[in-house]
Amino acid sequence: MTRTAAGTLEILQPGFGTTVQDRGRPGHRHEGIPLSGWLDEPLAEAANALAGNNGGEAVLELRGMGTELRVQAGPVRVALAGAIAAKWLHADGKNTALPAWQSATLQAGDRLVLGMAETGCAYLAVAGGLRLPPQLGSRSSYWRAGLPGLLGRALRPGDLLPCSTWTSPDPREWRTPSPWALPDGPIRVMLGPQENHFRPEAIAAFLNAEWEATPEQDRMGMRLRGSALQHVDAAAADIVSDAVTPGAIQVPANGLPIVLMADSQTVGGYPKVATVIRADLPRLAHLKPGARLRFKAVSGAQARQALENQRTDWTRWLATRETFVPPGFVDEAALYGSNLVSGMLRAEP
Repeated sequence: MTRTAAGTLEILQPGFGTTVQDRGRPGHRHEGIPLSGWLDEPLAEAANALAGNNGGEAVLELRGMGTELRVQAGPVRVALAGAIAAKWLHADGKNTALPAWQSATLQAGDRLVLGMAETGCAYLAVAGGLRLPPQLGSRSSYWRAGLPGLLGRALRPGDLLPCSTWTSPDPREWRTPSPWALPDGPIRVMLGPQENHFRPEAIAAFLNAEWEATPEQDRMGMRLRGSALQHVDAAAADIVSDAVTPGAIQVPANGLPIVLMADSQTVGGYPKVATVIRADLPRLAHLKPGARLRFKAVSGAQARQALENQRTDWTRWLATRETFVPPGFVDEAALYGSNLVSGMLRAEP
């Protein structure tokens, strides 16, 4: 197996909300630089694993539909993770479907037409990762600050994504028998740090009421619709700006929560009623407009246990990954290892 940095994907159509993301930029929030990075870490790493990567490589985060790619230089191995599928338009004119949860090796001239990310977020990984120049230790797009994805702006037709070519005499690909899935149930939060800015009945309403995700959402944050939460008084609707983080739930004077996402600012002046625990942050990426959700308060110990459980579940899922030979190839190792002759025939003249 050999990987070189000569592979290239061309953006024919960027689609809606498609960005380059990796683990983000930890350690720069004190400089006003958001964390950024993928919205759903386990799902992104599932795509990386299916592409044969070690983890942490830059991928395409798909938030809508309409993305179309062409292999300008290859071959390039790709893998999709999420509720999404693609049309694989071969350079020789043959068209096949490319489902999620398996890898495929595309040749130069092949095109990939990606479908809708049905739950609002999916990922496309390439073997070796997308190799845009890193800035501040990450290849993640953050357009508001002019950081990569590409050239500090949204992707455009004709943009080129450098990656690795995939050269191997082994035709086997990766797949999993079942998709990686997040649990259902309420979004778990830790109350605070400004829960004392809200009346007790407002805290109870926050935890017991059903909320609706609105169309006012992007990678920076998401506004919720529901019964307005009451602050203890008008002055409590504002605070001296302090640090915020992805998952923080701010409540401005109108009483309607704003859940901050990966590209959130680093400080804010609205009181925070609660913060989504890290294990449930990936679920926010899949709350399409109109989705209903509830919140549940947990302790710090419960939050840590939830994250540990998630990592254990993901490791178990990864252990189900298996190789397979795509149609059109012969598995020579299996062929030569099989007992093809179970008897002997004698030919008589």
